[in-house]
Amino acid sequence: MNILRIICSPRGRASESYRLSQAIVDQLTAAAPDAAVVDVDATALPLVDSDYAATLSARQDPTDGRENRGALGRSTELIQSLQAATHVVIATPMHNFTVPASLKTWIDHVVRVRSTFQITARGKEGSLEDRPVYVAISSGGDFGCDGQSQPDFLTPYLRHVLGTMGLKNVTFFSVQGTARGADALQAARAQAQSEIVAHPFAAGLHPEFAAA
Repeated sequence: MNILRIICSPRGRASESYRLSQAIVDQLTAAAPDAAVVDVDATALPLVDSDYAATLSARQDPTDGRENRGALGRSTELIQSLQAATHVVIATPMHNFTVPASLKTWIDHVVRVRSTFQITARGKEGSLEDRPVYVAISSGGDFGCDGQSQPDFLTPYLRHVLGTMGLKNVTFFSVQGTARGADALQAARAQAQSEIVAHPFAAGLHPEFAAA
């Protein structure tokens, strides 16, 4: 098993989203002790540049060396790490009702025509083989529940953009209301942990993935 984790909070390993993602990783590695975990710090990624933009509008990818330089080269590396992963874990806060800039930057790097999706007569079609994607979300307020205090544009956007690449097996876990005080935070952590423990991670392992 190869686990790719995308870390999106500016607080890094001190963040609630990272803490939640680690609980997911722990469950996966308990089912496959030989699993490898590769972390990507999305907050350190460069924005896409002019060579990347030119590639998107061209009919074919460049072969003059630009594909190995700058943001385009970094994009290729990130796509390769995604292709090699059997499981993906995204640790992200909710910023202004949606994904933070760091996660959007990773998305812009990996959602790339002729690499992770193709343009067909039916529209965009994903090129990646589906695999489990687990999203660990932290938010200062509550969302997606009765009496929610804020709208949620994060989960529908992620489900759609990941699906564009062919990744449709997406599961969300969240720690909500982190700004409502210590007691509320502890309750939210306990709720999220119980949902993770109850999730059938091992049952979802393809034999090929479990051995990878």
